Amino acid sequence: QVQLVESGGGLVQPGGSLRLSCSASGSIFSRQTMGWYRQAPGKQREFVARITSGGTTGYADSVKGRFIISRDNTKNTVWLQMDNLKPEDTAVYYCNAENRYLGPGTGDWGQGTQVTVSS
Repeated sequence: QVQLVESGGGLVQPGGSLRLSCSASGSIFSRQTMGWYRQAPGKQREFVARITSGGTTGYADSVKGRFIISRDNTKNTVWLQMDNLKPEDTAVYYCNAENRYLGPGTGDWGQGTQVTVSS
């Protein structure tokens, strides 16, 4: 099991930026696909972005061109750079270490970090 700790959330005005970080324990981080998901009040958790062990990335249509996911396997860390934030980006953001056998949306989760976009 992987322990994940997110940080970097907060309150930001529309058009602003935030950078989320996720630190992972364990020696298998470099071999895992990592992802970010979010859950807004009253809504289901949804996919935001993912990055494979080889660096291939994928994004939800709603964040393409505004968010960038990256990782440093030497630091067991994955980041989510969020630019041009919109009020609809307000949610709790969760880091995910994907189970390689079960695929996206499975595996281990962090505790979440709140992102609020408001003027």
